[in-house]
Amino acid sequence: MAADIELIPNGTVTSAKGYLAGATFAGINRYSRHKLDLGILFSEVPCSTVGVFTKNKIKAAPVILSKQKLPSSTIKAIVVNSGCANASTGKAGIMDAMAVIAAVAQKTKVKTQDVLIASTGVIGTRLPLDSINEALRKIELSKDGGKTLAKAIMTTDTTTKEVAVTTTSGDFIVGGIAKGSGMIHPQLGTLLCFLTTDVVTDVDFLAVALRKAVDISFNMVSIDGDTSPNDTVLLMANGLASNTVIKHNSKDADIFQEVLNRACIQLARAIAHDGEGATKLIQVIVKGAASTEDARSAAKTVVGSQLVKAALYGNDPNWGRIIAAVGRSGADLIESKLDMYIGDVQLIKKGSPLSINTEEVVRSLKTDNITIVLDINIGKATATAWGCDLSEEYVIINSQYTT
Repeated sequence: MAADIELIPNGTVTSAKGYLAGATFAGINRYSRHKLDLGILFSEVPCSTVGVFTKNKIKAAPVILSKQKLPSSTIKAIVVNSGCANASTGKAGIMDAMAVIAAVAQKTKVKTQDVLIASTGVIGTRLPLDSINEALRKIELSKDGGKTLAKAIMTTDTTTKEVAVTTTSGDFIVGGIAKGSGMIHPQLGTLLCFLTTDVVTDVDFLAVALRKAVDISFNMVSIDGDTSPNDTVLLMANGLASNTVIKHNSKDADIFQEVLNRACIQLARAIAHDGEGATKLIQVIVKGAASTEDARSAAKTVVGSQLVKAALYGNDPNWGRIIAAVGRSGADLIESKLDMYIGDVQLIKKGSPLSINTEEVVRSLKTDNITIVLDINIGKATATAWGCDLSEEYVIINSQYTT
């Protein structure tokens, strides 16, 4: 099935039919590298739209308002800003977000009910409505605007995260952008992701497909163990492709799921690679687990371990930290069955350490991409998680974030 899927070079959230975007600078995000902090994603026709949101019990105003509107079959626009999370701002924050939605609805000539909103940035600050209203007038929507929008949603990100995936026959496209660099843990994270597709489908199928894709991608990323009040993943489907309607158990359901999974995994890996202060992408693969839940728990625990992250940053072949992490993950295991590899080097076989060349392991750790494989050898379930190393730069970034 994977052979039927391909990445679109330079693809982005506007690669699918019927999507436009644009962005500008409203003075919200004073740290913006691109002088962009406010943008709109727009569909020329109404979209079936679903979302997945933060599990944090503190929810930002944009999350509250967008969640109330979904699922929907009439969404046409998403407005997003960086620099201000509009979280922990009380009733005033709700009113501010509603005012922005109303201004975007007026600009795009749609109903307020058909506009979603998302924000990212500093918690506890209000949106500057006067600046936003003035800046919205400057936004020009275009087919090329997806790349501009990808820049506007960045906070401490050092690079944009964009993707577009299609089938070899080009039946439909899934495009997307994401942001996230810190406050990332497997309950989404300070993460925004906007996905678009021109596939013909319905909201019931779309909601299940998105949840499946998020579970194996964004929910398998850990940068620092924190989870934001603003986490939002939205998926819009405008039905402008020529495919037959995809529903549960229809013949194209699996291929759409694969395309959506591929897009989400690409974006999740990009987030992990761009973790605050990161110098390495870490991939943890768990095999042979008794259940998918166990495999995911083990992979996420290892990739999220601060001790493992610190060791990998220093190229320290201290594999005991990895074993300790998988042991406390809650996954069923029998130590005498456990195998472990770093890169191509096997360190543990059937629970016992092998005689290894330490320098060979250190060479594996000095690469930009490190893969750790743990084979529990008691079942057939597998899972993959992504993260990054822990450097001094992470501390510097987060000790000076608002100063």
